[in-house]
Amino acid sequence: MAPIPMAPFPWGPFPWGPFPWAVECAALIVALWAVTRVPAAEAWMACLLGWSLLALAWIDVRAMILPDILTLPLLLMGLLVTEVRNPAALTDHALAAALGYSGLCLLAWSYRRFRGQDGLGPGDAKLLGAMGAWLGPGLLPAIVFLAACSGLLFAGVLMLAGKRVTPTTALPFGPCLALAGWILWLYGDTLSDWLD
Repeated sequence: MAPIPMAPFPWGPFPWGPFPWAVECAALIVALWAVTRVPAAEAWMACLLGWSLLALAWIDVRAMILPDILTLPLLLMGLLVTEVRNPAALTDHALAAALGYSGLCLLAWSYRRFRGQDGLGPGDAKLLGAMGAWLGPGLLPAIVFLAACSGLLFAGVLMLAGKRVTPTTALPFGPCLALAGWILWLYGDTLSDWLD
């Protein structure tokens, strides 16, 4: 049986590879996940957060950078969403943003001081600050814990796939923070109820 011929795309047959299709599928999954998990009135907030985190994760995987043009507006959007949803919590969320940022900056400085090399980039600290603005101070430890666990899992998968991972191997931490923040945005209330 002969293969069915495909009509060529106007810009050529997949000139950028499968990457754009993967991003579009991931964006659709984020939207579907958001609308099935949050009330309809808040679906736009969840999609905005999910798509921003998805973009940051993809950029960090491909370029090992978390650009300010996305992380800083994400922080401001988190504070704005908090003002809309729960104005009384705005101070706590602003404090969480400052704690998240300064905590990872301190950790990065300590690592550089004792190991003589960078372990975290400034974009990671800004992203944790943005997640603090969205989620508040109570979930900051959970974000860091889940991100660290997913980073270790990612390194383990790379090793199982035959990649050499050493203490000096640079791995993007942004996707781990993004995944942790996304999960806790959707399931943070359930986690808080379970811990109480």
